[in-house]
Amino acid sequence: MTKKFLSFALLAGILSCTQTGDKPAAATDTNTPLHRLQPDYPVPYRVMEEAEIISTLTRVLHYLEEASPVGLVDRNTGEEIPATAPPDTAARLARGDFRLVSYEWGVLYAGMLLAGEVTGERAFSDYTAQRMQFIADIIPVYRPLVEQGLTREYSFRSVLQPRALDDAGSMCAAMIKTMQAGSNADLRPMIDHFIDYISKRQFRLEDGTLARNRPLPNTLWLDDLFMSVPALAQMGHLTGERKYFDDAVKQVLQFSERMFIPEKGLFIHGWVQGMDVHPRFHWARANGWALMATVET
Repeated sequence: MTKKFLSFALLAGILSCTQTGDKPAAATDTNTPLHRLQPDYPVPYRVMEEAEIISTLTRVLHYLEEASPVGLVDRNTGEEIPATAPPDTAARLARGDFRLVSYEWGVLYAGMLLAGEVTGERAFSDYTAQRMQFIADIIPVYRPLVEQGLTREYSFRSVLQPRALDDAGSMCAAMIKTMQAGSNADLRPMIDHFIDYISKRQFRLEDGTLARNRPLPNTLWLDDLFMSVPALAQMGHLTGERKYFDDAVKQVLQFSERMFIPEKGLFIHGWVQGMDVHPRFHWARANGWALMATVET
């Protein structure tokens, strides 16, 4: 018997064993198209049913309602401060896992409005509406403290005294979307304040590209696209003024000219005007911000 015949006989035996047993053959690359194989992940990696998506979103919503409470407390005693009380320098937002006035929460507010629109479940939209109403009610009460010279950090500083695009952009866009969703909260004064910062007070390069002077002079950071462009585009939609659309498009084009790498289809994370060679770090999260800003525009 030749070695070739033995090898063939062994192979035939193996195949017969896999085909004659009661147990079906395991799905592998040899008998199943790759896109139909299920990865062995603890979280299902597949197309989810609509009911499953809504169930997961609802579970997230219930957590967030607990983790981002609405209200004011005394920073020294922890006691609740009524919303109708006179402004108090000891007041801070009730502490949860997240802040109600951050760039991350601007993104979340917009996401909750979209979840409500897509699913038809008002609980998602109400999460945003309730917190926006609270912010709209509280900010006028505490604005006088800033006008009187309050300089230390406080819970509403990013709203009343924005110092960076992170303070202004996503919150501004979310407030405009909240207005368009039918909220009666008086958000327009804050929207105008935010857009004034983005349009007139944020540092820009000579050609008008939104930039920073930290950690080095004349630098672009890709995440600033999302912290500015959606707010500008939404403001154009709200007011009908073309200047906001023009500025939004200009930012996308001028950031892309400096930071988009065509052969990779990706942006670099940072760009420094004074450099001859620009390091190419394709930070995934920043690329996500750029994609979201471009799509929204």
